[in-house]
Amino acid sequence: MSHSLKEVFSSKEIEARIKEIVKDISKTYGDQPLVCVCVLKGAYLFFADLTRNLEVEAEIDFVRLSSYGSGTSTTGKMVFSKDLEGSIDNKHVLIVEDIVDTGNSIDFLKNVFSMRGALSIKTCALIDKQERREIDLDVDFPGFVVESGFLVGYGMDYAEKYRYLNAVYELENV
Repeated sequence: MSHSLKEVFSSKEIEARIKEIVKDISKTYGDQPLVCVCVLKGAYLFFADLTRNLEVEAEIDFVRLSSYGSGTSTTGKMVFSKDLEGSIDNKHVLIVEDIVDTGNSIDFLKNVFSMRGALSIKTCALIDKQERREIDLDVDFPGFVVESGFLVGYGMDYAEKYRYLNAVYELENV
């Protein structure tokens, strides 16, 4: 089956929105100790563009999560397949995601980081997709809010394809 792609957010729209988010993040944290945490793999492009433009000094770290379940469903049980390398104790943490959908990953990370002594934990996501939200949470620094659609590009994938695209597309005929 072939897929067709319909552009939802262009690279120029993404670039402009990142500049707005960076101002909000910089104003929020100022000179406070900040660790920006990229959730791999999907957030890598957004994270790179976001952190390169920050007006505050921040430490950079990465996590990768796995959830166990069958095929397309998940049990919601999360584990780290790559954990933080540095300490977040007595530091503010900004979790950067490609997309917040169900909210399970963010909820898991917030709980773990809280137990590790983070001063505060906020979230930033390129896409805040509320269609399938299972956890009551708000994205503190949303890029774009969408209601539905299967999105790919700019780090987001379908079966490990389309991550390299420089814009966000809706994948049709899935």
